[in-house]
Amino acid sequence: MKFSFSAEQEAFRESLRGYLAERSPTKEVRRLMETEAGWEREGWARLNAEMGLAAVRIPEAYGGQGFGFSEQCIVMEEMGRVLLCAPFFASAVLAAGAILQAGTEAQKAALLPGIASGAVVGTLAWVEESGRWDAEGTTLSAARDGAGWRLDGHKSFVIDGHTADLIVVLGRTEAGLSLFTVDGAAVSRRAVQGIDPTRKLARLAFAGVRAELLGEDGGASEPFARVMTEAAVGLANEMVGGAERLREDALAYAKMRMQFGKVIAGFQSMKHKQADMLMEVELAKSAAYYAAAALDDGDADVAVAASIAKAAASEAYLQTAIHAVQIHGGIGFTWDNETHLWFKRAKASEVMLGDATLHRERMMQAMVEGTP
Repeated sequence: MKFSFSAEQEAFRESLRGYLAERSPTKEVRRLMETEAGWEREGWARLNAEMGLAAVRIPEAYGGQGFGFSEQCIVMEEMGRVLLCAPFFASAVLAAGAILQAGTEAQKAALLPGIASGAVVGTLAWVEESGRWDAEGTTLSAARDGAGWRLDGHKSFVIDGHTADLIVVLGRTEAGLSLFTVDGAAVSRRAVQGIDPTRKLARLAFAGVRAELLGEDGGASEPFARVMTEAAVGLANEMVGGAERLREDALAYAKMRMQFGKVIAGFQSMKHKQADMLMEVELAKSAAYYAAAALDDGDADVAVAASIAKAAASEAYLQTAIHAVQIHGGIGFTWDNETHLWFKRAKASEVMLGDATLHRERMMQAMVEGTP
């Protein structure tokens, strides 16, 4: 297990940070978040043509670049810094991950190249009205229909579900949990209003929608659990990227703001707050980086590492956002100030895939089950 990035990874991060800073200034974030889609296909195509980001983790055999989770998590972290409005998490992490984990070789060869190039935008639909982030809340039914399948039910909180071309759906058959692929245009879908306008969510209705089985009938439990572990690690890295950006911006503002004839960064209470923020963000980054490395190394306790990372990142991001708003004073609560954009992403990401309490419970259960 390595606890530092290689020179090549650091160079990749540096070039990516500069590119995304130019590609996604706050002005562009505000423009895109006001649109119905929340992102633009032209911009997504240009992003992949110039940087190939959707292909980073997908194996070369399926049109990707063949890098590991550490590289993909670098992408997530840097996107989190700038709140990039793009379907990367939905398509390159969730949908591609589900296809890689559950699909047959023929299905991977057919579906992944389009996702890798950015020509096809995918997503994963699994949460339902119960709001549960695990598979236990799945009630959507799937029944055989000749050579194919038909799906009936609803999915909620589907990331970029209203714009996705390909939807991977978790459902139940007589054999158990199964994954299916559905043409996005065949589904009745509508965007739903969430707290974070920079990441759009949708509700999908399936009424006899034709679908293709992904992998084996009744064999989705283990692949889905693996995808959720990968998603938690990816989201944790995105969150620490946003938290670091907030911490840096808050420190820069504290060095500039004057009160009682002095910059507030020189006050003892401010020094304590900045130190607390630094410690919390660095600890969360360590947990997120460790979890990404654990995925690359195939560690047996990677699910525990993922839960630790998600819990730490959730609390560090939200607390840093709270501190950042307070440090900015009265202006920090205004629409014109940029801090609220990251605050909303922090709050939405805190509950996405389960909050810190849920992940600590999962971590303890895994540790107890692993005790001889």
